[in-house]
Amino acid sequence: MPNIIAYAMLAFWPFVTLVMFRRLPVEKAFIWAIVAGYLILPPPPAGFDFPLLPAFNKDTIPSLSVFVICFFMYGHRGSLLPDTMLPRLALAVFIFSPMFTVLTNGEPVFYGRVGIRGLGTTDMIALCMLQFITVIPFLIARKFLVDAQSQKEILKVFVFSGLAYSVLMLIEVRLSPQLNTWIYGYFQHVFGQSIRFGGYRPLVFLYHGLWVALFAMMVVISALAIAKAEAGKEKLRAYIAGAYMLVVLVLCKSLGSLIFAVLLIPIILMFKRNAQIKIAALIGALAVGYPLLKGFDVVPVQWMLDQAAAIDQDRSASLKFRFDNEIILMERAMLKPLFGWGSWGRNHILDPVSGIIMTVTDGRWIIAIGVYGWVGFLAEFGLLTLPIFMMWREAKPSFGSQITPYAGAITLLLAINVLDMIPNATLTPLTWLFSGALLGYAESLRAERIARTPGMEPFQWRTVL
Repeated sequence: MPNIIAYAMLAFWPFVTLVMFRRLPVEKAFIWAIVAGYLILPPPPAGFDFPLLPAFNKDTIPSLSVFVICFFMYGHRGSLLPDTMLPRLALAVFIFSPMFTVLTNGEPVFYGRVGIRGLGTTDMIALCMLQFITVIPFLIARKFLVDAQSQKEILKVFVFSGLAYSVLMLIEVRLSPQLNTWIYGYFQHVFGQSIRFGGYRPLVFLYHGLWVALFAMMVVISALAIAKAEAGKEKLRAYIAGAYMLVVLVLCKSLGSLIFAVLLIPIILMFKRNAQIKIAALIGALAVGYPLLKGFDVVPVQWMLDQAAAIDQDRSASLKFRFDNEIILMERAMLKPLFGWGSWGRNHILDPVSGIIMTVTDGRWIIAIGVYGWVGFLAEFGLLTLPIFMMWREAKPSFGSQITPYAGAITLLLAINVLDMIPNATLTPLTWLFSGALLGYAESLRAERIARTPGMEPFQWRTVL
């Protein structure tokens, strides 16, 4: 169980966030508040659970703190909502589609002698609030992180925080994942999954070793993107940081993130920014299309299992376990395809005697479809990938837009994070930060293009208020 330090950290984080906003520019304070909260705060089950409200934990407290502070300090700086129609529509569906999920799940679910209650008004309120809190980093980033300096600041914060975090990661590589237990009083996952290739992979204060490895990969790419864009001593320091973090990434012993690094490093170093955005769009389309491809049996499952077995039999067995669970959960989800089964584990298969959940939802896509249906999945993945496709559109040479030297790297990082959400549930506030920053930048490019094109006027949203 979490100790008093865990709860104190969560309780005092809003005050820490306020100090950041009082002492730093809004862009830098926002980035640090989200990234530091994600890295430092204790992971679930540590949190505060109040009636009618979603849990207040490391995922929600930093976002809520940022929202309240920005509302009172910078609320006059324009709207939080997207300017373009599709992202605004996806945002509305993402936040409010749980209402229909609840309305279509009022009946209890039974597995033999085990039952799960139906959903009611309190669940509707909590789920819609959770969806709104989830996208706060997206909305704030779209508003404030819209230029080259902000994009560079994102990459710099990732590099600096990654270098600091690497010390804790190396401690756990050597001693085993113990920091969360030593400081916060509990171990956040299954210890056996931290043992890989005769050693340990770090967890620090994140949910799983896969999350740590993905963050390390992002730090490597961020450092190399800065190195490519800058000159002089800053270029050299960035290359050194990238090389060092690549070694740390190898020590994280996560094959998926290492493959992502091997894929992205040459793209970052050798390709121009427009080509990087095109590749990111291709990756994003593949991630969104995976559930459909899986449904039509187009995904080469056996080939992927064979390739994994050639590397390690344990990895092949783990991949097969995921595929088997995807089939079971997809069959379950298709019983309520539009709006899903809702919360409280209704999307799972339970043991009819013990009530133990027998299925495992590894990928974020199957979680989204199972809980919120295809409507919720398309809204969530649409919000995450629409900025990538909008960047691809604005980066067309015929439009004449001047793309910043950091936009390609951020677009690639977002796309690869979305792709990682196929095998893993690695949707974090950092993912939403990337997506919001790209959307804001793409909208600014679009506005500039319209302004310099005779006869084109941007669409103006109007409301009763």
